[in-house]
Amino acid sequence: MPAVDKIFFEVMSGSKDNNIRFSELQKLLETLGFSCRIKGDHFIYYKNGVDEIINIQPSGNKAKPYQVKQVRNIILKYQMEV
Repeated sequence: MPAVDKIFFEVMSGSKDNNIRFSELQKLLETLGFSCRIKGDHFIYYKNGVDEIINIQPSGNKAKPYQVKQVRNIILKYQMEV
């Protein structure tokens, strides 16, 4: 599995939204300090100080492109870094 720095770069570049593995996106969110609760196939991530809740579901073993974009926008809004 790629290092978190590489995953962060791929998510932030916006050019690989279709090819981000679901497990990689989960690893990135956990590294950024998000907590997770699971309800069915919905993985709900939340963090103190972040108003938005991130709700992601796998599409096979990949993350859905629009959900990768949502994560990127939250990282940008709150100026998060790994």
